[in-house]
Amino acid sequence: MSAGDDLGACALIVQKGDPDRFLATMAANPAAREVLFPLHAFAIEIARAPWVTQEAMIGEMRLQWWRDALEEIGSGGRVRRHEVVTPLAAWLDPEGAAVLDAAVEARRWDLYREPFEDEAAFAAHIDATTGGLFGVAARALGAAQERVVRDFSYGVGVANWLLAIPDLEGRGCFPLVDGRPEAVAELAREALARLLAARAQRGAVSRAAGQALLAGWQAEGVLRRAIEAPGRVASGDLAASEFARKAGLMRRALTGRW
Repeated sequence: MSAGDDLGACALIVQKGDPDRFLATMAANPAAREVLFPLHAFAIEIARAPWVTQEAMIGEMRLQWWRDALEEIGSGGRVRRHEVVTPLAAWLDPEGAAVLDAAVEARRWDLYREPFEDEAAFAAHIDATTGGLFGVAARALGAAQERVVRDFSYGVGVANWLLAIPDLEGRGCFPLVDGRPEAVAELAREALARLLAARAQRGAVSRAAGQALLAGWQAEGVLRRAIEAPGRVASGDLAASEFARKAGLMRRALTGRW
């Protein structure tokens, strides 16, 4: 397969696995897509790896496969041929491979579905599964202050997590440390504060690197709705209309104001 075929395969994985992330990636420039599509495809593959089997050991093996691939990339040696791994290896450096390895490790939570020990453990999970991915992408695309990216991505990660609550609970998970409405609202409020603080320091992220953050374009609205009516989290009623989502993405893509 050619590099173009690999990129097309990654784009198809993203389109099927996360249509909104696909739209955000298509809103970035073609050069950025060469980074973003393989990274997002990787994120989708590791996110679904624990759910394709009821056997924890098989899930562990699937996740270990990705960790082994990242180790190959990080060591600079021969890298296995794979439609996602190959284009990822084209630009991922050892530091980035280590960050993505932490994201794979965090996905073990999905295998065992145990409650988070405390709020710090929950925040660490969000940071590993969302913050690390955003950070790797932003650094690959341009100059970006890591703290700003991490704050923004925490807001995005919490918003995405709240959207996923009904599905996670349906799978037998315990996704929240405290599921009381007031606690959910407070979680969303803290996440929104970090997201807005990051946007206030938008100048610390180059326009090129900012393309990596377009995927978080819906987070502010989701968090505000969770604050105003935390009951919408459990009912799965946090998402905006399709028109509002697409209009919001277009506005941010045109202005570069993630």
